[in-house]
Amino acid sequence: MDWQPDEQGLQQVLQLLKDSQSPNTATQRVVQDQPWETGPAGALEGLNLGNGAGGGGCSATLMRDSVPVLNRLGQKLKQLNQFPDFNNYLIFVLTRLKSEDEPTRSLSGLILKNNVKAHYQSFPQPVAEFIKQECLNNIGDASSLIRATIGILITTIASKGELQMWPELLPQLCNLLNSEDYNTCEGAFGALQKICEDSSELLDSDALNRPLNVMIPKFLQFFKHCSPKIRSHAIACVNQFIMDRAQALMENIDTFIEHLFALAVDEDPEVRKNVCRALVMLLEVRIDRLIPHMHSIIQYMLQRTQDSDENVALEACEFWLTLAEQPICKEVLTSHLVQLIPILVNGMKYSEIDIILLKGDVEEDEAIPDSEQDIKPRFHKSRTVTLQHEEERPQDPDDAEDEDDDDTLSDWNLRKCSAAALDVLANVFREELLPHLLPLLKELLFHPEWVIKESGILVLGAIAEGCMQGMVPYLPELIPHLIQCLSDKKALVRSIACWTLSRYAHWVVSQPPDMYLKPLMTELLKRILDSNKRVQEAACSAFATLEEEACTELVPYLSFILDTLVFAFGKYQHKNLLILYDAIGTLADSVGHHLNQPEYIQKLMPPLIQKWNELKDEDKDLFPLLECLSSVATALQSGFLPYCEPVYQRCVTLVQKTLAQAMMYNQHPEQYEAPDKDFMIVALDLLSGLAEGLGCHVEQLVARSNIMTLLFQCMQDTMPEVRQSSFALLGDLTKACFVHVKPCIAEFMPILGTNLNPEFISVCNNATWAIGEICMQMGAEMQPYVQMVLNNLVEIINRPNTPKTLLENTAITIGRLGFVCPQEVAPMLQQFIRPWCTSLRNIRDNEEKDSAFRGICVMIGVNPGGVVQDFIFFCDAVASWVSPKDDLRDMFYKILHGFKDQVGEENWQQFSEQFPPLLKDRLAAFYGV
Repeated sequence: MDWQPDEQGLQQVLQLLKDSQSPNTATQRVVQDQPWETGPAGALEGLNLGNGAGGGGCSATLMRDSVPVLNRLGQKLKQLNQFPDFNNYLIFVLTRLKSEDEPTRSLSGLILKNNVKAHYQSFPQPVAEFIKQECLNNIGDASSLIRATIGILITTIASKGELQMWPELLPQLCNLLNSEDYNTCEGAFGALQKICEDSSELLDSDALNRPLNVMIPKFLQFFKHCSPKIRSHAIACVNQFIMDRAQALMENIDTFIEHLFALAVDEDPEVRKNVCRALVMLLEVRIDRLIPHMHSIIQYMLQRTQDSDENVALEACEFWLTLAEQPICKEVLTSHLVQLIPILVNGMKYSEIDIILLKGDVEEDEAIPDSEQDIKPRFHKSRTVTLQHEEERPQDPDDAEDEDDDDTLSDWNLRKCSAAALDVLANVFREELLPHLLPLLKELLFHPEWVIKESGILVLGAIAEGCMQGMVPYLPELIPHLIQCLSDKKALVRSIACWTLSRYAHWVVSQPPDMYLKPLMTELLKRILDSNKRVQEAACSAFATLEEEACTELVPYLSFILDTLVFAFGKYQHKNLLILYDAIGTLADSVGHHLNQPEYIQKLMPPLIQKWNELKDEDKDLFPLLECLSSVATALQSGFLPYCEPVYQRCVTLVQKTLAQAMMYNQHPEQYEAPDKDFMIVALDLLSGLAEGLGCHVEQLVARSNIMTLLFQCMQDTMPEVRQSSFALLGDLTKACFVHVKPCIAEFMPILGTNLNPEFISVCNNATWAIGEICMQMGAEMQPYVQMVLNNLVEIINRPNTPKTLLENTAITIGRLGFVCPQEVAPMLQQFIRPWCTSLRNIRDNEEKDSAFRGICVMIGVNPGGVVQDFIFFCDAVASWVSPKDDLRDMFYKILHGFKDQVGEENWQQFSEQFPPLLKDRLAAFYGV
């Protein structure tokens, strides 16, 4: 029986929908306060509508515009779901009331979509069936807005686990594609595209008997349809299955590629965009199928990268980024560089719209406060304890500067994509790129038009990493030119010059300081005080990079640098203040204890402490300030003492507050909000910085606080980052004031043992390191705890693919455990000696390595048999020492000679024949074997 609405109920629903769209606020107030009659349309008293947005690409604008409308409807619709047929009214308005205006019908569908999202499971069966039937019957509505709304509704129902429960959906939609009526075909395709986007994995699964086997060949037929919109839908549908290598697509891959090539000359921009997107994904997933046609694909992409439609050009430009990652890049692209390079360089100019969005004509804006949405959320990276290596500057790949010179335009655009492509290609082709680039660069860099000159400076920055060797001869001329550009009259030129110079900082620092470092630093510091906010930001970031490269080279200029950074404190708006904290923290990391001079402390600390006092405990700006103070405390060491008490107290308070809030939330989630645990993580990391910087001076602060109790709770937090930071702090407190840690060891050790779980690499790493530090303080008293941790440590050191840092920390901790409790650890020697030796041969001589090797020597004394099979690895590890302490050298000497005496001269000769020449020489020179 077909459901029919009650006329009065229908009028009420229509009135509600119309009033809620009314711009007239009086009408809206009536909507919200109306004492609705009860009845079939039912006490319209506020249905909880969620956010109104979501689902489906083509109708994003439709969704965005209706959000405020839905919110207006908000409070009044709550009880409507108690009336079983209210949702029938909504679908009826959407699909049957063709005489009503489109916005009203569409809004009805969106309210229904939200209802489905929130309550579909409790819809009565007949209501659900009626809605599903109406959707399928009306997917070909004459209005494209209504078709899109019905498509979103279908997808929402399907995504509620209903694809399995609605077996006729896919066959019917596929069937409707054959309709002679354009609207029906387009509506069905729109719905299918949304389903493919939302449920691509499910469509390729046995749960639904792999409908893709039918759908993919069906979609491919429509690549030749006369309507560009239909062609575009068809490619977009198939594109959803490329990255997952769906079986049905892989079986039809040649037909797919052939059809794509046939569309190469398509006039429609949407079709061209989808063709480009398909080729970029195929390059990643099925390059084998593209290789035979690579020459013509590259020619096509060269044209499309210059497409008059920027969206098409952007999709095409992605091709070069992806190609650069493929092993065949050099081979297939070399002959095309002569065409490609000018195209990419041309794409790096600001478009007119970019300049408008970036307010490129506004030169002085330093006094204009930032709007809050300009400020990106900051994420604190929890502390990970690492060892220093040979010839390696500790550089975390996640910290690498984004290739992003203009990040307020954070949308990916053609300029950024072209610059990124040039950057990766420079890394592939190195110097071979320069013959194509240098002639262009000459023209650009000295061009009278600022937009062109700016793009040339960006090009120079983009190739810095890949072409550095080849650029060296030109740098003595280029760097002074760039330094001159720092005072260009256009702000966008000054800001890009900052970024590009930072990319050459490594070279600048390698030259005599008076030649380039001093002039560059002087000009950058002026730019830090620029009257344009974008330039301030670029200069601050560039200066931080220069600090990392120059390190102690900056010491002679510290006074001047601090004067500038402190002056900027009073000048900066909100966003740049956060970047300034980074620059100060990086300075402290780079010059270390050289900052510990009374005159520097006098300059730097008062403004930092003033900010510290101004910020409230719940202000996220504390994050960068805490990170900065952590670096400063570590650098100043005892110089930080006068400031440490309030900083320490506040960190403890932040941890305590967050823990308390988490507890309340866990007990009463409906009453309390979940806390932002970042506050606690950053506070723990700053406490680590204090413990590391102040050393034993932190003891009286710890004595007067409940930090050990709080630490016990943090170590058991559900969030890995909280545990990670608490283990780092535990290790630092163990080194600084073990007297307060010792009483807690019995409670702490089992927790540390449980966290030796390499699934959480950083947590595991810090727990391992802390155990090693505790060993060194406990000595023989460590004995009761060895079994809690030893098996896990041995398992970790033997795991394949364990990251280097974790391997090294594990090896050191095993060595330290063996040093204090040799009888307990030595029996397992054979199980870990080989990976132990290989993971520690590369770290430089230091205290941690020293204690670990002493442990190994003691264990070999207890269980010499444990090392026999892998003795060559031990020899190699011993040879990795540059200058061991005398008594450690004696230990090595005794073990080597003991082994040689044990096996006899002849066997030793045979054994040492296997040594690489370098190892042989070192052992002979240092140990006489």
